[in-house]
Formats: sequence, structure tokens, C-alpha cells
Amino acid sequence: MLNKITLYIALFFVASVLGACEQSDPPSTIPENEGGDLHFSGYYWNIKNSGTGQMGPGPNYFSASPDNVWLDQDSLLHLRITKRNNLWYCSEVISSKEFGYGTYVFTVAGGLTTINEKAIFGLFTWSDYTFMDQANSEVDIEFARWNNANDSLLLTYSVQPVWFDNPSPYLERTRRPQMAVSKLQSPTTHVFTWTPDTIFWKSYEGENYPSSNLMASWQYDKSNIARSKLEGGRTSSPIVIPAPLTTTNVRFNLWLLFGQPPASGAETEVVIKRFEFHPL
Repeated sequence: MLNKITLYIALFFVASVLGACEQSDPPSTIPENEGGDLHFSGYYWNIKNSGTGQMGPGPNYFSASPDNVWLDQDSLLHLRITKRNNLWYCSEVISSKEFGYGTYVFTVAGGLTTINEKAIFGLFTWSDYTFMDQANSEVDIEFARWNNANDSLLLTYSVQPVWFDNPSPYLERTRRPQMAVSKLQSPTTHVFTWTPDTIFWKSYEGENYPSSNLMASWQYDKSNIARSKLEGGRTSSPIVIPAPLTTTNVRFNLWLLFGQPPASGAETEVVIKRFEFHPL
């Protein structure tokens, strides 16, 4: 019988993976790499807009309105969940450039200790074209309470796939590290280094990378079991560490779990100060 901790983790994965993995349908053609809706931290980004319908994750309504995604006078990126005409709108930006193996770095301005239990903020890699062979080439850093207002483990590191039709999560493919959560109220910097054989996550106090003020870390390597991804009636090939391909981009998003409104009825905002990529 599952103990309480294992059961809680299982419920967390049901919520996170069913909501987080599925994105929009693949576009009919691979997009060009030049230009975008905004220019942040040296890269162009396109803003997800679901129009009058909903799309993953969630599913949710995603808006390209300047109420949801904008750059301020200091060129900081703001993502916001807003309520308009009794509908909740989430936000996501998608890099125009493709990325591969290397080190991904981003700095958050702070304020994450008050994130609503329905809201999830994250950076992740993704490809619409690699489901069968590489589980969409997805590596994640997320901040969430996963529908538990009293949850103090706000940081989650993951490598997809983390779910199959057991129904049982692949517990070895994610980590919610113990850390001083109060530090997330101030600026913090989060990093993962992705190689063919390992993924190494690190989180630091402050805005510097590398830094001696390490808050949390986790390493995942090829000694783990190969797993398959199940989604939309399809089953991927089993993999240990997914590979990036020429269609893999980076995404920041702020969304609502299962598309449900926040219990408090309050809007949510996250400010990203910078993004960097250092190829291998």
C-alpha cells in the first residue's frame, strides 16, 4: 500500500502531467527562426494566442494581449494570468530560435512565495515533432503548489516522460527539493545543463550565475530506466534522457491547473529578468 508521501506525489503527477505535457497541435510547417512578437534577453519570442478556444497546458485560454505578456521599460518580461469577461487568460512565450544541448539559465525577479495553488510558472524545452522518439524533448523547471495551498515545496525539476498508463507516475524522473522557500521572494537564478548522458539542475539565490549561493540541485543520468510517454492514444518509444532536435525551442509559461480559476480569485504575475543559453 502506498504511504502518504508516495500517494501525495502520485496525485501531484496526475495533476502536473495531465495538464503540463500536451501543448498545441504541431503546425503544418516548421516555423522560420527569424523574428517574433517580442525581443527579450537577446532572442525573439512568439506569444501563444488560443483565440476563442482553449489549448494545453490546462487546457486554458492563452492571450497575446499586453495585459498578459509585455516588456517593461527595463526590458523585463512580464507574464500574467488575468480575468476578462468572466474568462481566465494565461500566458506563454515560445522562442523563435531552436536550442540543443547546453546550459539554460534564467533569473526571476522574485515574489514566487505567494504563487496561487492553481498557478504554475515554468521554463521548459519542447518540440512538436519529437513525440515518438524523444517525448517532445521536454526538460522542465516549474514553480507551483500543485493544488495544495499549504505546500511549501514550490520548486520542481522534471525530465519527460513522467507519466504512463499504470496509472502510476515515474517518480524517479522528477524532484521537488527541500529548500528555504522564503528565498524565492527575492530574485533567484535557475539553471539546467542538458547533455546526452546527464541533466543537472541548480538553483541559486540572487542574479549571478555561477554563484556560491546554491539553494537546490539535482542530477539525473542514464543509469535510470527507459520510459515511454502516453498521450492522445499514442505511445512513444522508451527513452532515458530525451534528446533535443532541430525543432526544439524554449518556452516560459504561466498557466492554471486543469484550467480552473484561482481559489482566491486573484490574478497572478511573474517577472523574468533574463534568459541565457550556453551551448556545449
